[in-house]
Amino acid sequence: MIIKDKVFVITGAAGALGFEMAKDLASFGGKLALVDMNPQGLDQAVTSLQEYNVEIRSYTANVAIEAEVVALFDSIQADFGQIDGLVNNAGITRDALLVKHKDGKTKKMTLDAWQQVIDVNLTGVFLCGREAAAKMVEAGRPGVIVNISSISRDGNIGQSNYSAAKAGVAALTATWGKELARHGVRVGAVAPGFVNTTMVRTIPEKVLDKLIEEIPLRRLAEPTEIAHTVRYIIENDYFTTRTIAIGGGMQV
Repeated sequence: MIIKDKVFVITGAAGALGFEMAKDLASFGGKLALVDMNPQGLDQAVTSLQEYNVEIRSYTANVAIEAEVVALFDSIQADFGQIDGLVNNAGITRDALLVKHKDGKTKKMTLDAWQQVIDVNLTGVFLCGREAAAKMVEAGRPGVIVNISSISRDGNIGQSNYSAAKAGVAALTATWGKELARHGVRVGAVAPGFVNTTMVRTIPEKVLDKLIEEIPLRRLAEPTEIAHTVRYIIENDYFTTRTIAIGGGMQV
């Protein structure tokens, strides 16, 4: 797909990764519909991207609520007249051990912590992917969906909820790619490892140093490297159904 003048929806666009993906696509002439629950962050993102002289609009929506997602994609379609791509990037973490037993006391992961992550990271991906695909199919035009999974999809200590959701995202990617190919819609996913973002940099230095030691390339990924991989999937018209791991060689 040629990016110039195509319309791309990016969820979680106010975060570091979402913004970097938006910046990368804007630099190639892509038009952007930026989605997040943080209106101030969206305003900052739009302002920062003005230098690229492409059409950019922002939308506040909760990807876990069906009615909001349906209305969101209706609005984007009405505003831009088309939807060519979706980057399903919105996600949260609520890390905890399944069961933690210490000093005779047992603490369990709460259902709320489980459900919040599943709602945003899996159901949100489903809802946005469904609505984007419907718009593309109804318009009879080629399209691409890029989901954001994680290397934690294979399981990671303290992330029952996150790992389950990200494994589900990889499964949705393979399923949708097969289902939507007949309509000219491709679906791929990127599974990042630890990325150099504000959230990761809040990890205590000793813990972060230990994590980096377990990465064969001995460093965190840069947001630009994740954005580059997203763009590869968008631009390569023969790529579909697969998830690309980009963790510096790390397997959790």
